[in-house]
Amino acid sequence: MSDTTDATTHLDVLIIGAGLSGIDAAYHVGKAFPGRSYAVLEMRDSLGGTWDLFRYPGIRSDSDMHTLGFSWKPWKGTKAIVDGPDILAYLEEAAAENGIDRHIRYHHKLVHAEFSTEDARWTVTVERTDTGETIELTSSFLWSTSGYYRYDEGFTPDFAGTEDFEGRIVHPQLWPEDLDYQGKRVVVIGSGATAVTLIPALADSGAGHVTMLQRTPTYIISQPTYDKVSAQMYRRLPDKVAQTLVRTRYLTSRIAFYEFCQARPKESRALLRKLLERQLPKDVSFEEHFKPPYDPWDQRLCAVPGGDLFKALRHHTVDIVTDHIDRFTPKGILLTSGKELEADIIVTATGLNLQIFGGATLGIDGTKITPAETMAYKGLMLSDIPNFAFIIGYTNASWTLKADLVCEYVVKVLRHMERTGTRMVVPRRDPAVAEEPFLDFEAGYVMRSIDALPKQGATFPWRLKMNYFKDVLVFRKPVADDTLEFTA
Repeated sequence: MSDTTDATTHLDVLIIGAGLSGIDAAYHVGKAFPGRSYAVLEMRDSLGGTWDLFRYPGIRSDSDMHTLGFSWKPWKGTKAIVDGPDILAYLEEAAAENGIDRHIRYHHKLVHAEFSTEDARWTVTVERTDTGETIELTSSFLWSTSGYYRYDEGFTPDFAGTEDFEGRIVHPQLWPEDLDYQGKRVVVIGSGATAVTLIPALADSGAGHVTMLQRTPTYIISQPTYDKVSAQMYRRLPDKVAQTLVRTRYLTSRIAFYEFCQARPKESRALLRKLLERQLPKDVSFEEHFKPPYDPWDQRLCAVPGGDLFKALRHHTVDIVTDHIDRFTPKGILLTSGKELEADIIVTATGLNLQIFGGATLGIDGTKITPAETMAYKGLMLSDIPNFAFIIGYTNASWTLKADLVCEYVVKVLRHMERTGTRMVVPRRDPAVAEEPFLDFEAGYVMRSIDALPKQGATFPWRLKMNYFKDVLVFRKPVADDTLEFTA
């Protein structure tokens, strides 16, 4: 009987979220334990997570698809930076090819999970988002793969005067299908990945004029749209050899650049400036619009494939204004400088809200768990919480690189439990290890929610490097250590 029904009420492994991480986890569980039962709970009506939710024009990843794609399903396309619909199609294909789609239970939202130490299992309360019905499932192992974004709303500051604006205000996370921006004046508030993706797409698909209104500049770097070298490798070499070479090439170059930025911020600033100034028109000031007050990779760099944002600036279909908002007016936005930007549509590309574990609550034997009071073990399990894992990817590289490592590690933990006849695994916290923020990252969406996230520790294994090659050495070691407690 398919696990897409509610007939199976106990699962060996219960995965929460059918996005990129959930599909990765399901593949590893299904392959390693073909005789075990598992299901993937998805609160929406389709798989894909972020890549199905976001529908704004130009939606794409700023990570190359050769490393954003799964290690077990090589990306062979000629594009390195890929549009959202192509990523979604890739995920749908990956799920169908491996039978994962038959294990997804749609319209299932995790509300609460309670662990019983006596029974060594989770009792999970689920809300049916289509009917409102509440059901219960049990599971031996619970795995949260829902990421850390809140799916039902994005972040919008409380701008004064929004009720006065006579046009339409839109957040990219909830992009309306009926939005007609043809020939219209559009102001996009923001300078992050969403803004630099959306703005050239709007300009290229019929907007009358687009203004990028930013409070603070962001580091922006152009990347080639097509990767001829990788395409030649896949054409001339066996698939596994080509995949290894292509992924290694992207991994090495990206991590090396990140480490260079961290070690030599002055030189990396100069390099990024040199690369960017080549593409700016003479009437756009680098000093005013493209010189952030922080060092490279203190926040994530924004990638623009083929330099599309700079092309739009050169064609004067897009302009940039760096200023602060005083208030919205009936005709647009009044800036603190006194200038008014007229607009028919205002897009608030002002960020995302974080929500740990999809907003679900956790408990153990009747005691509520507060995630902020826990410490992350190797960035994938939480202190003193049994039979539980989660996936949060890299902020300085492709999310999936970390997801793949976590999946391999969790499979090893489950195999160790099977081999030793143990029913519970839990990392025990060392009170001598000092607490640090879970994400060492200064992006606004992180800083707004940092107090609600688990902590990481000052030392290993409670702290990891944001470096795939270093993490590989950690995750591929035997799982048994002095911190993980296995009990029957």
